[in-house]
Amino acid sequence: MKAIVLEKFGGLDSMVYKNIAEPEDKEGYVIIEIKAFGINHAEMHMRRGEWAEAAPVSGIECVGIVKSCPGGEFPVGAKVAALMGGLGRTINGSYAEYTQAPVTNVALINADLPWAQLAAIPETYATAWTCLFRNLEIERGQTLLIRGATSSFGQAAIKLAVNAGIRVIATTRSQRRAQMLKALGAAGVELEGPALSTRIAGAKGFDAVLDLVGNSTVLDSLAIVRRGGRVCLAGWLGGLDPIGDFNPLLQMASGVYLTFFASFVFGTPGFPLADVPLQAIAEEAAAGRLDVKPSRVFGFEEIHEAHRVMEANEAEGKMVVVMR
Repeated sequence: MKAIVLEKFGGLDSMVYKNIAEPEDKEGYVIIEIKAFGINHAEMHMRRGEWAEAAPVSGIECVGIVKSCPGGEFPVGAKVAALMGGLGRTINGSYAEYTQAPVTNVALINADLPWAQLAAIPETYATAWTCLFRNLEIERGQTLLIRGATSSFGQAAIKLAVNAGIRVIATTRSQRRAQMLKALGAAGVELEGPALSTRIAGAKGFDAVLDLVGNSTVLDSLAIVRRGGRVCLAGWLGGLDPIGDFNPLLQMASGVYLTFFASFVFGTPGFPLADVPLQAIAEEAAAGRLDVKPSRVFGFEEIHEAHRVMEANEAEGKMVVVMR
């Protein structure tokens, strides 16, 4: 099969097109004929050698058709999505014509949508949905702040929240992107920066904060929610530097909840992928109630350009690759 192989760590030339052996049947796994896959920052870090693990074939998510499933958990020919479960990290991932994913990390996604739109759903929407409706337990009529909302993850969270009847305030580092966030359904937009809790209207009254900026803002986010409010840390747009000299006794507001989510737990006993309504999300999109269209679509032969765009922060949304 054709695959994009990571021959070394480094720049765009590290990814080389090769013919390699197709995956073989294995109990507990599903072989998927890949139709399209999303592009993620994790894959850029893997290419550079900045990730703890990196398989020869990158790619942490895909959509496609079941080629074989020895255990019978999924019928041959079914439309499915796969994400995480070691894909691109400990087992060859989605940058290929076929991949082999654990059954625990595969879900049906049989909706009348083009492959490019289906490919924009798995990783981004599964993560956003879990943060919103499991970690934050946000409900219709409540008010949510999303910090770092212009990322593909943030945009997906806005769409899911607005579709569920939640009032969303979004932050961005660039005022020029405020109109885009409002077009997605945000009721208001704030300029991201230090001490937002001292500037934002309604501070200490928000029901929840989804913080995608990370360690540099999470303590400030805790000062924005009401008593009983929740903050979910789920991104690192502001970098990975740890919180220096963090003293909960002095720096955490009383009566608020801090939680964390990372998508690598999908498929583990506590976080089954079956818990995420990917099929329902795809059906909402097919019905026109949820816009999952990617910002950019590339062909399989354009992986270098896709990574260049990602590295240059030119994506402005979710990018996908379609096998043509």
